Amino acid sequence: MIPKNGAVFDLDGTLLDSMWVWNEVDRLFLQSKNLPAHPDYIKTLGPMGFHRAAEYTRSYFGLDEPVEKILEEWYLLAKDAYDTRVQLKSGAAEYLEILKAHNVRIGAATSNHEDLFTGTLKRCGIYEYFDAFTTTSEVSRGKNFPDVYLLAAERIGVTADGSAVYEDIAAGLRGAKSGGFLTVGVKETTANEDQQEIRALADYYIEDFRELL
Repeated sequence: MIPKNGAVFDLDGTLLDSMWVWNEVDRLFLQSKNLPAHPDYIKTLGPMGFHRAAEYTRSYFGLDEPVEKILEEWYLLAKDAYDTRVQLKSGAAEYLEILKAHNVRIGAATSNHEDLFTGTLKRCGIYEYFDAFTTTSEVSRGKNFPDVYLLAAERIGVTADGSAVYEDIAAGLRGAKSGGFLTVGVKETTANEDQQEIRALADYYIEDFRELL
């Protein structure tokens, strides 16, 4: 499957096999403060950007420390993993190469921090495939709305019509679909309980990017 105009990719859990990092970060952060890992808290963080997630965490647990301190703790916990251990999902590099060969414009729409993902994409050899990067910190609403995907499409010079969004979470697929994009659901094992909804929201559903070649 080759979209006619553009391809907008989520990074964590979609192109990058990295959700284990954030599970580890959540566990260590909450453990250090003797706080419970409520499932509703963990799930709510997914569609949020870095700063919005820190604000939510501070409010949810009634923490005294400033948002900037929470962000710093998360960043330090995740940095080493992104620099040295995070890898690509199966078939991701091959698929991006095919898209580029077909002159498809490629963008990223991510909730992650640019300082974390940039080094990983370069180390894995796919950074140069991207025409632009967009983060949820640049829009007013999270991934359950189309804002970040529409901004990503604008930055790579395409419209939603004829373009695809690739996501591993239901909220992201829902937001992209509401913006008029073709949707591709990517299986992520940490979201197993949501796979039925993800399949329902996705125009295409894959476990490996080579299925799209």
